[in-house]
Amino acid sequence: MDQTSKIYVTKQRLAEIEEEVRQLKVHGRKEVAQRIAEARAQGDLSENAEYDAAREEQGLLELRIHKMEEVLARSVIIDENNISTDKVGIMSRVTVINQKTGKENKYQIVSQEDANFDEGRISMSSPIGKALLNKKVGEQVQVKVPAGVLELKITEIGK
Repeated sequence: MDQTSKIYVTKQRLAEIEEEVRQLKVHGRKEVAQRIAEARAQGDLSENAEYDAAREEQGLLELRIHKMEEVLARSVIIDENNISTDKVGIMSRVTVINQKTGKENKYQIVSQEDANFDEGRISMSSPIGKALLNKKVGEQVQVKVPAGVLELKITEIGK
């Protein structure tokens, strides 16, 4: 992942990430430290599986905290009220029709960290996201995906 790339988030999403980091630092670290202390109290550390597991959990927790702090440092707040509906951009909600199947899909274009395909949030760096960026209603795009080539027509852009 590019360390200097911006991550676009809403105020709400930024607050959620900040709260998660706070929870991990306060409660997560306390719980892991308690497990390490309990395992250490069992005696010989050289053959103590609980101690090894707790130390590994501690390492994973610290890695998660570090990654989330990195996301916070690179975050840029997007005001959803200022999202243009003239062309597709970050945080746009886009309705497209698959020209081959006639199926309608709705996507929201988001940063990679906020993407969740099952919820219709696709990354602006994904093949579909890249193809849709800066396009207007009525435009058609072709997107190479593992299953072949999608032909999509933009029918609506919203906030």
